[in-house]
Amino acid sequence: MAKNEENIGILNIYASFNNTIATLTDLAGETIGRVSGGQITKHDRMKANPTIAMFIAKKIQEICRDYKMNTLYIRIKGQTGETGFGPGAHAIARTLTKEGFKIVSMSEVTRVPRGGSKKAHGRRGRRV
Repeated sequence: MAKNEENIGILNIYASFNNTIATLTDLAGETIGRVSGGQITKHDRMKANPTIAMFIAKKIQEICRDYKMNTLYIRIKGQTGETGFGPGAHAIARTLTKEGFKIVSMSEVTRVPRGGSKKAHGRRGRRV
């Protein structure tokens, strides 16, 4: 490998209000590593915390150093049907930027429901 060669990766962040999961892939989409909030802490209420997200970013940084990656595309995904995404998404991006990674682009890839299935129990709701 040449000294100035850049290895580029894609960091997929799934940030709901219950958990934060970060998956590192190469440009072909092959998974290199995955870190979640449950691997960092065992408290359910802490898994989506920005502080835990900083520790997730540190683990991702170690994986990137092993594969000599220094440039990342970041794709943030929230829970389908929710407004926005969880609190850990921006904390991961901020921590990686502070650690010296070059962030090429950040994009939100949250799915948007388009009609979907009919709600149960009709217009007047469930009658007991």
